[in-house]
Amino acid sequence: MAGAPTSWETSDSGPIHVRWTERDASDRHAMLTALLALVSSEALQGETLEAVLQRIVDCVVAQLPVTIASIILLDDAHTHFVQEVWAGELELELPGGLPWPVEIGAAGRCARSGEAQLITNLQADPDYVAGNRAVKSEYLVPIRHRDRLHGVLNLESTQEAFFTAEVRAVFDAIALQVAGAIHLARVVRELELANARLQQLSMRDGLTGIANRRCFDEQLSRQWQRQALAGQWLALVLVDIDLFKPLNDACGHLHGDDCLRRLAQLFSAFVEGTDGLAARYGGEEFVLLLPGHDLRQARRAGEQLRRQVLACALPHPASPVAAHVSVSAGVSAVRPIAQRAPTSLIVCADRALYRAKLRGRNRVCVAAGRPGGA
Repeated sequence: MAGAPTSWETSDSGPIHVRWTERDASDRHAMLTALLALVSSEALQGETLEAVLQRIVDCVVAQLPVTIASIILLDDAHTHFVQEVWAGELELELPGGLPWPVEIGAAGRCARSGEAQLITNLQADPDYVAGNRAVKSEYLVPIRHRDRLHGVLNLESTQEAFFTAEVRAVFDAIALQVAGAIHLARVVRELELANARLQQLSMRDGLTGIANRRCFDEQLSRQWQRQALAGQWLALVLVDIDLFKPLNDACGHLHGDDCLRRLAQLFSAFVEGTDGLAARYGGEEFVLLLPGHDLRQARRAGEQLRRQVLACALPHPASPVAAHVSVSAGVSAVRPIAQRAPTSLIVCADRALYRAKLRGRNRVCVAAGRPGGA
């Protein structure tokens, strides 16, 4: 548990507990109103939810004779307290440490009942768990946004009569502000997660589940620059399923889609655990990006893939090339130069793929010449 002493005992106007007891009702009302305005401002500060909550409890103990102020947050199931942010002049001991079940303590009773709890006789309260023996009274408020309970605002004082109706009303309002801050932070977090999921989906091919053309283009650009900086090879294998239209015509599009998915998983497994990438390039074409592979290594990889596809023994009754589904592949490799375009790697692999098809399919051809690199 973390917390730092605040400045309430070093105010120019004297200690807060002294200023509070010496003020008349009008001045106390002004202090409470100022606190509420200050908390509203603090609720908008801080980059993280924890920072916002810390500023709020710091503000409370700095402005009023509250010995301990804490915000205790619940898990989503509302069965355990899982996080506490606190400030105050006294060390506070939790009942067993976090997380702790809501069946324990006055805070747990507040969470279970959903009602504020005022305790002025601590020894007589059946649920009170002593956090510090100097505390004489306690006020606990549920932190709720609409129907969702987020936790409990816990205030403790060394004065038995501090929590008057007016003071409690201010802390009720502060609990609402805390609930709003928590709700806003969670909405922002949920939006961030949703955007991350959408971003991930935008990089996936809807049919096969592997990387799509957009993902490949971005990865090619990054790998091109990375390998150029390192002076290392970058290879590309462009793969085409032989006679895919006759396969669809003979066996139906559902069979063709299943074939695409199974080969996509094969290609994805081929680069798993490496810096490589397997992506659906378009239609029945796939592409493998292989950092660190020169032309000889990339050709060997292409041949290995071609044999693995045949080993899958996917039926292709309309193919004059083989009894099962086969692929043709074009391979290119280069040591990239940062100032040149990486698309040259694709162009050379595409030309090599075209030659593989002209020579009868079910084969691997390598690029002739050097594709835009060193």
